[in-house]
Amino acid sequence: MSIPLSGPLAQRQGPAPGTLGATQDYTEVIGKAHQRSQRYGVVAWERPDFSTSAQCDLNDVVENNRFLFQYAAPVMETLYEQIANTHSMVLLTTAQGLVLHSLGDKDFLEKASRVALAPGVDWSEKAKGTNAIGTALSEETAVTVHGEQHYMHANHALTCSCAPIFNPHGQVVGALDVSGDHRSYHQHTLALVRMSAQMIENQMFAGSFPKAVRLHFHARPEFLGTLVEGIAVFTPEGRFLSANRSAQFQLGLPFGALQARTFSSLFDLPMSALLELFGGTSDAPRQLHLHSGVSVWCRADVKPAGPWAAPTFAERPAAAPARKAQLSSLQYLDTGDTQVAAVIHKLRKVVDRDIPVMILGETGTGKDLLAQAFHNDSARARQPFVAVNCASIPESLIEAELFGYEEGAFTGARKKGAIGKIAQAHGGTLFLDEIGDMPKHLQARLLRVLQERRISPLGAGKEVDVDVAVVCATHKNLKDLIARSDFREDLYYRLNGLVVRLPALRERTDFECVVRKLLKSLCDDGQHVGISEPVMELFRSYHWPGNVRQLHNLLRTAVVMVGREGEIAAEHLPDDFLEELHAMQAPALAPACPLPELVLPGDAGADGHSLQDVTLHAMAQMLRLHKGNVSAAAKALGVSRNTIYRKKNLLPPDLLN
Repeated sequence: MSIPLSGPLAQRQGPAPGTLGATQDYTEVIGKAHQRSQRYGVVAWERPDFSTSAQCDLNDVVENNRFLFQYAAPVMETLYEQIANTHSMVLLTTAQGLVLHSLGDKDFLEKASRVALAPGVDWSEKAKGTNAIGTALSEETAVTVHGEQHYMHANHALTCSCAPIFNPHGQVVGALDVSGDHRSYHQHTLALVRMSAQMIENQMFAGSFPKAVRLHFHARPEFLGTLVEGIAVFTPEGRFLSANRSAQFQLGLPFGALQARTFSSLFDLPMSALLELFGGTSDAPRQLHLHSGVSVWCRADVKPAGPWAAPTFAERPAAAPARKAQLSSLQYLDTGDTQVAAVIHKLRKVVDRDIPVMILGETGTGKDLLAQAFHNDSARARQPFVAVNCASIPESLIEAELFGYEEGAFTGARKKGAIGKIAQAHGGTLFLDEIGDMPKHLQARLLRVLQERRISPLGAGKEVDVDVAVVCATHKNLKDLIARSDFREDLYYRLNGLVVRLPALRERTDFECVVRKLLKSLCDDGQHVGISEPVMELFRSYHWPGNVRQLHNLLRTAVVMVGREGEIAAEHLPDDFLEELHAMQAPALAPACPLPELVLPGDAGADGHSLQDVTLHAMAQMLRLHKGNVSAAAKALGVSRNTIYRKKNLLPPDLLN
């Protein structure tokens, strides 16, 4: 997907963040950074400085940057999922370059510790010379610093990609960085970092103007509600307040110039007409025209809550975790499969009806995406969506994570305490993923919260009212857990107001559409990657135990292997995937019809048979063996029934006899 990356809120002229190489000599930027490093007195051969802020001081810094941290932390987790097992780590820093938080592969953490790449360490250019964090903050643009481009020799073993993060008022508030072993450099890492930084900015933006008129627009209606939509905010009288990156790009004006404009001068329409246009109950997009004459599709939130008042950072929601995909509403998740369509139809019936939703399905089927889309289609869409993975939080910490705690509630508690996930979701949606893994002793507390809509943080002497919509998900059979006394029956019936089940990827009839949508979302700006029919055939025959998540990771690797353009072929697929395909096919056929060695797409075996021929003969053999029972044949081959139904008409009658 193309991500507009025009410079956020920058009054200066020059290239947009992340587009450095297009209009400016990249080596010149590195050269300027080295010159600054010399002026700062950084010694290139100096050993790494391991001194860090004291833990209490770091806690204070985190608290002072709480607005940034709480919006960035969920995006960091999503970004880390995308780069896991690549000898890398994700870091969040302050605007001054102090590392606030990090997530990393265990095999890289030791190397990172040797160069002091850890929370509490200053990575500004003044402290570390030319490096992605310090240079990105100095230049206010996204950069990659690779290997020997680092000023300090101790950092030559690193490759780092970093993007600054801007708040809705045009100020740099921090930076997001991916650092890794210089031998594991990937050209798309910077694009992932830029996109993730933009997700953080958009989420901060969405939570900063609760009483303003917010206009969402894009030239293509299907991009409304996604990461690339333009968002511009105005007072009810039409005065410009702010605009995100995509809005600036589409409007063709930098932030400084936009500050002198009004709604009517930008959209050739009085604000009163906009209020009338979107004042009804319909949220259908409408076409407006920019001052440049370009036509765009728009949605607007035109119901400010009470009299207008300029927001302050303190007024903003405690948390609004970033969306984890571009498919951000239910309509975009409906790609043609009848089972998915039925799920979406049921969910639309209960939106805003205060009915808890339980999503069942195998791991990786997209339960989190469905929950986020359900939230985005509700009246709570502008309020926080807070996700809690009950399986990933240590049992000793989950109570504090959910309910929060007061200062001194337990050893190691943060100064001034911390707000819990339930309170963070106030006014919005609480998504309890893997609810089947919640410890038994907390299930009673959760049940009480859901019934009374009040929470009591650890160490607090008072209760706090909370208003949350609840969506939960699990891949486990909760009734089996109830039978084993591992899950409370009363909590189960409190949570399962509407139960829906997402089908496994191998069961979906819209498989090709899902593949192509994922592929499109993974392509960088200007990149054109297709998928060959032989590879698509391989994909159709595979059983996808990891479901959509596994497909996403496989395609992400393949896109990197292909490069700027071309088609994904067998040689672009991981060896372990091809080996698993071969292992899956051969044992199933061995008893009655030994399968020749796996023929890769586009090739032919020694006997001249193509993969298509081998596949059809295998299916015919299994159908004969199981007397036409499609389900049994599909299970023996390790494919879905839909795959056999699609190919039965290709089978010559003599093969079935």
